[in-house]
Amino acid sequence: MGLTMMDLMEAMKERRSTRAFLEKTVARETLEDLLHLATQAPSAINLQPWELTIVSGEEKKRLSRVLVKRMKERNISCGPGAKKPLSEAFMERQRGLLNTIQPHLPEDTVFQNFINEGSCNFYGAPTAVIISMDQVFSSARLTDIGVLVGYLVLAAHGLGLSTCPIGLITAFDEDIKEELNISDEKQVVIGVAVGYGDPDAPINRGRSERVPLQDVVKWRQ
Repeated sequence: MGLTMMDLMEAMKERRSTRAFLEKTVARETLEDLLHLATQAPSAINLQPWELTIVSGEEKKRLSRVLVKRMKERNISCGPGAKKPLSEAFMERQRGLLNTIQPHLPEDTVFQNFINEGSCNFYGAPTAVIISMDQVFSSARLTDIGVLVGYLVLAAHGLGLSTCPIGLITAFDEDIKEELNISDEKQVVIGVAVGYGDPDAPINRGRSERVPLQDVVKWRQ
């Protein structure tokens, strides 16, 4: 099973983060197809430093309840993970996402609250993929995890699934490892919500813009 080149290019253009999912279970066979494709991702000297924990059904609902509770108890909020204040260029990109999402939220819903709780609830997706990495590796191997996530979200799109990568859950590393019996030798790197996007949900209609190439590409010839 795989994507043709045209399918792949279309997936790269069409794929977007989904923040409202149908209450429709993803079949185990479909998830296995997805994971087989995602784990074809390259990694440095073939270390394949990732471990994926797939959480569905009641286990996923239970995990979501725990994360939402911890988020509220600790007053943790989703942020850019920057070491110092962002430049205006980055702030403008962030505002672009807010302006894309806010008009589609219920009246009086605060954008940040929606993002925080939605992240901890995996936006209602029926399945969450928790990606962890052995702590023996340095942060350099996070590059491999990023490539894996790219493969995963594109493969999901090709299989008719919707996804949303979620970074906020790393704030609950110990809670997640305890709930899912993940080894203390691992660190939770990122989560991905997986399911069938709700085509009627207004929140799924918006699409954040990408900056022009000249803003992010430099040529040296």
